Amino acid sequence: MPVRAAGAESGRGIPKSPSEAMEELEHTCPQPRLTLTAPAPFADETSCQCQAPHEKLTIAQARLGTPVDRPVRVYADGIFDLFHAGHARALMQAKTLFPNSYLLVGVCSDDLTHKFKGFTVMNETERYEALRHCRYVDEVIRDAPWTLTPEFLEKHKIDFVAHDDIPYSSAGSDDVYKHIKEAGMFVPTQRTEGISTSDIITRIVRDYDVYARRNLQRGYTAKELNVSFINEKKYRFQNQVDKMKEKVKNVEEKSKEFVYKVEEKSHDLIQKWEEKSREFIGNFLELFGPDGAWPSIACDSTASTSAKVEASCSPCPGGAAGHSGLALSM
Repeated sequence: MPVRAAGAESGRGIPKSPSEAMEELEHTCPQPRLTLTAPAPFADETSCQCQAPHEKLTIAQARLGTPVDRPVRVYADGIFDLFHAGHARALMQAKTLFPNSYLLVGVCSDDLTHKFKGFTVMNETERYEALRHCRYVDEVIRDAPWTLTPEFLEKHKIDFVAHDDIPYSSAGSDDVYKHIKEAGMFVPTQRTEGISTSDIITRIVRDYDVYARRNLQRGYTAKELNVSFINEKKYRFQNQVDKMKEKVKNVEEKSKEFVYKVEEKSHDLIQKWEEKSREFIGNFLELFGPDGAWPSIACDSTASTSAKVEASCSPCPGGAAGHSGLALSM
């Protein structure tokens, strides 16, 4: 769409007022990222070249929503060393402050950070890249200023600055965001308790020996870890002791497992023996008990034998007469 300059004439030859001419200027500000298939761009690669007037917004107006082609440009800055969940949550809050927002994140350089805050674990390039790959970030500003100036705010067309509300004393100021708050451009976010870069470094320092031994085991040299010769030998000896303890523990666990299996099998054998014993006793009683089959067979056999004996001992017919006749003839 062609851009009409201020004071340009209308179709009827009547000059338009500056306000009417400005209404025809189209916003060409970069839009929030809709896909996450690529990292966020750097500011010097996609700076806002919009020629439309960047009218000042109040927080209430921004919360009501703005036209699609005029996102609310929110700025958040920091060091972002050892990028963690607390950083991500702060950026998520900054991104979701308004319905239509474009989040710019400023990251301070190593020189500036070492001067005003102290040494960092990650260098500036690593910190820049960490921010580019956060899903809430639309644009990353490298070498961001420690204190925000009107020129910087104007250059990047920043509407609001998001940060936690705790006064940030640094660079000779009780609160580096004081002038932003007074200008009505400050929007507070909430810190995430229990997680910070300082907390993570404290854990590492507290358990330094553990992590030094861990990295020696993983192949790092004593020189790379800045460990003395004596400490290296001490750590390696401790690693050997730990390995021996682990072996003993494994043997104990295996022994317990073996004993458990033996006990389990013994219990099964005893249970089966008891079942077989009960079965044997039951069969024995069925056969030889008072009501069993064997006594009845024995009784039947005895009765049959008695009957045969009685039959063999009884006199035959005429036998008595024969004896009597013999007696008489004698």
